[in-house]
Amino acid sequence: MAKYIFKRMLSLIPVLIVVSLLVFLMVHMMPGDPARLIAGEQATTEDVERIRVAYGYDKPLYVQYFKYVGGILQGNFGTSTRTGRPVAEELAVRYPNTLLLAATSTIVAIIGGVGIGLLSAVKRFSIWDNLCMFLALIGLSTPAFYLGLMLMLVVCVKLQWLPITPQSTALSLILPTVTLSSRSLATIARMTRSSTLEILGQDYIQTARAQGFSKRKVIFGCALKNAMNAIVTVAGLQFGLLIGGAVITEKVFGWPGLGDLIVTSIKARDFQVVQSAILVIAASFVVVNLIVDLLYAVINPRIKLS
Repeated sequence: MAKYIFKRMLSLIPVLIVVSLLVFLMVHMMPGDPARLIAGEQATTEDVERIRVAYGYDKPLYVQYFKYVGGILQGNFGTSTRTGRPVAEELAVRYPNTLLLAATSTIVAIIGGVGIGLLSAVKRFSIWDNLCMFLALIGLSTPAFYLGLMLMLVVCVKLQWLPITPQSTALSLILPTVTLSSRSLATIARMTRSSTLEILGQDYIQTARAQGFSKRKVIFGCALKNAMNAIVTVAGLQFGLLIGGAVITEKVFGWPGLGDLIVTSIKARDFQVVQSAILVIAASFVVVNLIVDLLYAVINPRIKLS
């Protein structure tokens, strides 16, 4: 196990290097002069040039890139040109909020998706099956920003069940969690249904039924247990996607996470923050995939990690 983890950690290095390079190039290809934005519209050409030199924007791109990577290796993500604070501090404040939103959304997606998928599989071809799959289709088809705005309109404005700007963290998490989890919940529900139906058709399931096993034990003790590998795979991928996909949801609801920080920083051409935030999201996605692989061995001891 330890040897496998070490190998996987080493494999993360080239992935993060490629990601950092791609992000660096994309950010620097954005239109607009960051030095001019920092200096302001009323600044003179000399002031703009002085800022460009101070932040190293006058250097060739490859020099800026190696300087950025060298700083990361030393734990220095640079300084935000928008706020003047160290980027690491900005990330330390925002990243836990994004993780909290992604984690709660994943929990809701897993519980709801597995429940709906099992109900759909057990009630195959019934009205419940059709209703569950119809709702899953809506969840997959509805854009996050549209669902978020509709929820705010209905829940906050029309029904007034929640304030538009909740004062507590728990209340402010409800609508973003529902919005962000909808697509993942639908994906897990469809995967659970298909995996469960496939397993329920296996010979050993028929044997278990013939031996007098209860319906509950067949479904939860046999079918669901053997379907967990596929469900864990999808759930792990969804968690990684939710971390990166929280950008729109956070902006719609004003949730103070990495997504909101990235959008604000792009508008201000704050290269250091944008690069670092996207790199953290990419690293999180890769680490989640590693954790999912390790969970395989826990769920199914027959799987050997090598």
